[in-house]
Amino acid sequence: MPYPLELIRNFCIIAHIDHGKSTLADRLLQATGTVSEREMQDQLLDDMELERERGITIKARAVCLNYKHSDGKTYQLNLIDTPGHVDFSYEVTRSLQACEGALLLVDAAQGVEAQTMANFMLALDQDLEIVPILNKIDLPAADPDKVAEEVEESLGLDAADCIPASAKAGIGVPDILGAIVDRMPAPEGSPEDTLQALIFDAVFDEYRGIIVYFRVINGSIKRGDKIHLIKSQGTYEVTEVGRLLPKMTAEKAGLSAGEVGYFTAAIKALTDVKVGDTITLDKQRAESLSGFREAMPMVHCGLYPSGETTYDQLREAVEKLQINDASFTFEPESGGALGQGFRCGFLGMLHMEICQERLEREFDLDVVQTAPTVTYRVHKHDGTSIDIHTPAELPKEGYDTIEEPVVDINFMVPADKVGAVMQLATDRRAHYTRQEYLGKDRCILSYKMPLSEVIYDLFDRLKTVTSGYGTMDYDISGYMEADLVRVDILVHHEPCHALAMICHRSVAEYRGRNIIKSLKKEIPKHLFEVALQAAIGNKVIARETVSAVRKDVTAKCYGGDITRKRKLLEKQKKGKKRMKMVGSVEVPQAAFMSVLKHSSE
Repeated sequence: MPYPLELIRNFCIIAHIDHGKSTLADRLLQATGTVSEREMQDQLLDDMELERERGITIKARAVCLNYKHSDGKTYQLNLIDTPGHVDFSYEVTRSLQACEGALLLVDAAQGVEAQTMANFMLALDQDLEIVPILNKIDLPAADPDKVAEEVEESLGLDAADCIPASAKAGIGVPDILGAIVDRMPAPEGSPEDTLQALIFDAVFDEYRGIIVYFRVINGSIKRGDKIHLIKSQGTYEVTEVGRLLPKMTAEKAGLSAGEVGYFTAAIKALTDVKVGDTITLDKQRAESLSGFREAMPMVHCGLYPSGETTYDQLREAVEKLQINDASFTFEPESGGALGQGFRCGFLGMLHMEICQERLEREFDLDVVQTAPTVTYRVHKHDGTSIDIHTPAELPKEGYDTIEEPVVDINFMVPADKVGAVMQLATDRRAHYTRQEYLGKDRCILSYKMPLSEVIYDLFDRLKTVTSGYGTMDYDISGYMEADLVRVDILVHHEPCHALAMICHRSVAEYRGRNIIKSLKKEIPKHLFEVALQAAIGNKVIARETVSAVRKDVTAKCYGGDITRKRKLLEKQKKGKKRMKMVGSVEVPQAAFMSVLKHSSE
C-alpha cells in the first residue's frame, strides 16, 4: 500500500556556515523520536570523522522522520541536511531538487550572511516553499527583531513568518515541525504511473557495492524489480530498498511516489552510477528527468604517490572517492621528477583540502600535492580555442589571447571595514560593481574578480582585515581576457615543468623570485655553481645562484713557492668549468614539497 502523498513532506535545511543546521537536525530527530536518548550524539548526521573534527558538514545526508501532528495524522518528513560552505554548494543544489520546501536558518546574532543569500537564491530558483527561522535566540548578543527586519529587507520574506528558535536549547522545535506540515506543500506525482526516480547521491560500500540515494517522483520501486538507469544505460535487479531512519532500514513493500530512500542492486562498477540520473523500470521505460547541471571543477592540482604508496593504490582510491563525491574529477598525468600521478579537479580550495585528507585517512595513502591552478582558455591564430589545466599545456607561441575564469563575488562586511576590504579587492585585480547597505552597520560589496586571486588565501585575508566578521560568496560568471604569462623555472638551464606557473604579468617577477629563493634553500650544494632562474619565454626575470662546494686543494702546500698554489687553483678552476658544462642537477622531492608549500602560501 503506497504512503499517501498528502502525508509526505520533503524538505532540507539551508544556511550559512555555523548557523546551526546540523544541531537543528539533531533536535528534529529527538523531537520525533527517530533516535533514542541512548543513541543520540551531537551532529548525528555528520558521520564522517573529518566532519566531526572540523565541525562542518561536507556531505548532504538524508533521514526519514515520522511526526504525529496536532491533527492526529502521522506525517512522513524526509529531511536532507546540507553543507553551508561555498565549495559544497553543488551538494546543496542536488538536495534542493529532491525537496518541495526548505528551512532557511539565520543566526539571530550575526544576521543574514553571504551564503544565506546564495542558498536562498538556489532555493528560489527551484521554486521551493521557504520557512525562515531565527536560530540562537538564547545568545546574549541575539537581536531577533532586528534580524527579522534584515530578512524582510534583503530576502523579501515576511518578518512575521520568522520562527524564533534555539536549536541548542530546543526552543521553538514544535513550531518548526508544525510549520513544515502546515506551510510546505505535499509532493506531486502518482504511485500508479511508470517508475521515475531521481538519484541525488551515491556512496560506495565494500560489501554491498554502490548504495544509491534517490527520490521517487512517479511510480513505485521494490525488491526484485528490474531497473534501468537511463544515462549510464545499465540494467540491474534491486536487492534491497529502504528508508534512512537514520540507519538503513529495509522496506518489504518498497517505496512509492514522493518518498526518499536508498537501494542496492549489486552495482559494482564505479562509473555505472551518475548523480542526477533517472531510474526507471526495464520493461516500462519512462522519460528522463531534468537532473542537475554538471559540476564544473574550478581548481586543479596534481596528486602523486609518495613514500610507500604506489600508483595503483592511488588510482583505486581516487576512483572510490569519485563515486562518493561527484564533483571531484581526475585524469592520469606524468610529473617528471614526481613520477606518475593524477591531475585532479575540485570546486575550491577547501574541497581540495578535504579530498586530500580523505585520501590520506580513509585509504591510508601518502600523497604529494602540487600547487593549485585554474582552467585557462587559449585562443589560437586559426580561430580555435583550447582549455588548459597546467602551465605545461600552454603553447609558447601561435595564440592570440588567454582568458581566465572570473567570478561575481559578494563580500558581506561591517560598515567600518569597507575601506580595508576595498583595498584588499583592488590588490587582487577586482572590478567594483556595486555597494548595498543592510541596515546601518552592514554592507554588501560586489566585485568581478579573477578566480586565481580567490583560490589561494582570499578568505583568510578577508577574515584578518574584518576582525573575523566578514563573509564572502562567489559564483563563476565566465571568462575574461587578461595579460597572462607562463613563468618557467630553470634549474642549471634545464626547465623544471612541475614548478612552472601561469600568472598575471604584473606579479610574475615577484612570484618567480619567491620560488627560486625557496628552491635555493632546498637544493644541496654541488661541486659547481648551480644557476636558478625564472623566465618568461627567453627573458630571464629573476636569478639566484647556489654556490659551489669549495675543496681546499692547497692544504698540502706548506709555505714554499706561491706558483705551486696558483697552479693547483688553476687546475681546480678548469675542472669546475668542465663539470659545469656536463654536470646535471637533480631536484630532490623534498625541494618540490617545500617550494609548492611556499607558493601556495
